[in-house]
Amino acid sequence: QVQLVESGGGSVEFGGSLRLSCAASGFSLDQHATAWFRQTPGREREAVLCLSSSGASSYTAPFAKGRFTISRDNAKNMMYLQMNNLDAADSAVYYCAAEYLGGCRRRGIGESDFEDWGQGTQVTVSS
Repeated sequence: QVQLVESGGGSVEFGGSLRLSCAASGFSLDQHATAWFRQTPGREREAVLCLSSSGASSYTAPFAKGRFTISRDNAKNMMYLQMNNLDAADSAVYYCAAEYLGGCRRRGIGESDFEDWGQGTQVTVSS
């Protein structure tokens, strides 16, 4: 059974850092594009970062540049989102996603590009 499970969410102060983890089971991440999305109430889910299955292409949302990093440990079948210099606007539910042999368009990615999703983890940034 294909499953993605996020962890590492929680509360953090303004300017702080947080690392989210996503454990994959039932498939190998090294054959999948991996991405992080986030969503706040009343808004559409937005892409944060994406790394293609080959690692050759990636996408970074403008708000994430210089602050957020996506990484993957194929040996552990894990993916990560490192978030630094957090502010209140980063408060959201964060989701990891994966797509078999997927790519990442530099101009942007969307929910429909990914088939497999985690359940989400809440991140709250307080001032």
